[in-house]
Amino acid sequence: MSEDKDSKTEDPTAKKISDAAAKGNVPFAREVPVFASALAFYIFLVFFMPSGMANLAETLKDVFSQPDQWQLENRPDVISLGVHLAWAVAGFLIPVMLLFILFGVGSSLAQNMPSMVLERIRPQVSRISPKKGFERIYSVAGMVEFGKSFFKILIVSTIMYFVMRGEFFAAIDAMFSDPQVILVKLDGIARKMVVIVLLATAFLAAIDVAWSRHHWFTQLKMTKQEVKDEYKQAQGDPLVKSRQRSIARDRARRRMIDSVPRATLVIANPTHFAVALRYVREENDAPVVVAKGQDLIALKIREIAEANGIPVFEDPPLARSMFAQVSVDSVIPPAFYKAVAELVHRVYAAR
Repeated sequence: MSEDKDSKTEDPTAKKISDAAAKGNVPFAREVPVFASALAFYIFLVFFMPSGMANLAETLKDVFSQPDQWQLENRPDVISLGVHLAWAVAGFLIPVMLLFILFGVGSSLAQNMPSMVLERIRPQVSRISPKKGFERIYSVAGMVEFGKSFFKILIVSTIMYFVMRGEFFAAIDAMFSDPQVILVKLDGIARKMVVIVLLATAFLAAIDVAWSRHHWFTQLKMTKQEVKDEYKQAQGDPLVKSRQRSIARDRARRRMIDSVPRATLVIANPTHFAVALRYVREENDAPVVVAKGQDLIALKIREIAEANGIPVFEDPPLARSMFAQVSVDSVIPPAFYKAVAELVHRVYAAR
């Protein structure tokens, strides 16, 4: 296993990353939603809780200070009181619930866009295997998650101890005072706790984001052989492609050689170059190169031309120029019109 990890020295390719994303393997820091929830609760404490506490305290004060106005003689009376209290509690809790949902979804979208990954819900034996579970728990990622959880428990416990130690007697005194005083006192204690928790989770979330992306990137690293194999799959095996190109050239060469008997004339450098031209006034306005070749192919073109009674003119400069500048099945450029026209005239005159 260690040797396999040591051999993975290459950064993951774009295809490897996209394939991992398609399977749901994306970096995700679990502490970011925790920080978002703490931030949502702090916003609730600052902007929504004072007014909500005041309204709830007023409702409770009205219920407990004037119990005679709430008759509980039958079932409808109990239901009426319950509905009254439920609306008061709902008005207090709905803002914090909406904030939790908004910040929770936003923290997930900020890391990765949602996508449907059926691979995650596919039944797998490894998910219920005790051996695999043991390996996951005691892996590096499992130990990191344990460290984060231990850090959070330690921070929260320390905060609770120091905050409640200073506020213990004040909280007991507030229990025997006006309900509004109790809620205000609890609000102050909660703000102190949430601020420290917010700072701790922000620090932990920043570390978790860096760690999760580093761990994800490290897991996707590839060996040099994997990079080569992926390149072969994407571009094709070089040997196979070379063979395909060779076959394509052979077929094109055969087609070209088969076109030589249709030529009107051949211009040649005695042994190195040969260019076969076809000129039929009804087909094209200028001669067309139907075949050209060098060395052995040039000799083959001359051989076929002589066998089919096609005139061969030896003009080394013209043959070299046309071989370099004109491709097969193309009309000759105007620069060659005059020289080729003289040769065509000689062919038609001979006929």
